Amino acid sequence: MNTPEISLFSLAAGLLLIIIPLMILEHYKTGLVKDTIVSVIRMVVQLFLVGFYLNYLFEWNNLYVNIGWMLLMVGVCAFNLITRIHLSKRVFFIPVYSAVFFSVMIIGTYFLKGVIGLDNLFESRYFIPICGILLGNILSSNVIGMNAFYSSIKREQHMYHYLLGNGATISEARFPFMTQALIKAFNPAIASMAVMGLIALPGTLVGQIIGGSSPELSIRYQIMIMIINFSASIIAVLISLHFSFKYTFDKYGRLKQSIFKS
Repeated sequence: MNTPEISLFSLAAGLLLIIIPLMILEHYKTGLVKDTIVSVIRMVVQLFLVGFYLNYLFEWNNLYVNIGWMLLMVGVCAFNLITRIHLSKRVFFIPVYSAVFFSVMIIGTYFLKGVIGLDNLFESRYFIPICGILLGNILSSNVIGMNAFYSSIKREQHMYHYLLGNGATISEARFPFMTQALIKAFNPAIASMAVMGLIALPGTLVGQIIGGSSPELSIRYQIMIMIINFSASIIAVLISLHFSFKYTFDKYGRLKQSIFKS
């Protein structure tokens, strides 16, 4: 079965739908209209560029090009993540980059080698899209998790110092803030998994079915995509936080105020 084509004219007609949310955002004076327009324009331009150079990446299928591209994507992910949570790029870039790289490689390797059974782990047609899917989910969950941890521990420093003053170790005093960060970061994902297939059909599943894959195969892939996204994201959040502690707390366990952007 051939997938119906979306012409450029049809795509332009489809993009007109953005007028509806823009009118709603403007009516309620959210101040998000300009940001939305800029984001949509960036998305369209970036995705067209992705489609253009992915053709070349798939054709070349070069080990060093694929690894280089993955390292670049991790860097862009780490940079945007830190920008979104308004923390010092100088302090957080290395811990976040390391955590994102580690989680993508561990989970991506397990999926591509252990589950799919690829002979060549760095096969561009699989390696690059899977890295992209993982990085997108890591970005959103890390933004929520790290922002929740550092904003709450900054806001409730009296509670943190109270725990330290009553004999808690530094790790024990940070524990409740870690708990809340993980709850806020992953409650939405857990809720989404609970209704998957019942009231929601995710994009990967729909895309594969429209692309001609059987529903059974599409469902198996979707199950694995959800699992690897959840696993990579929670690993990345945990490692990002633990790696960053070396730079954000002094030897007495006090939070450094210099890590926050003024």
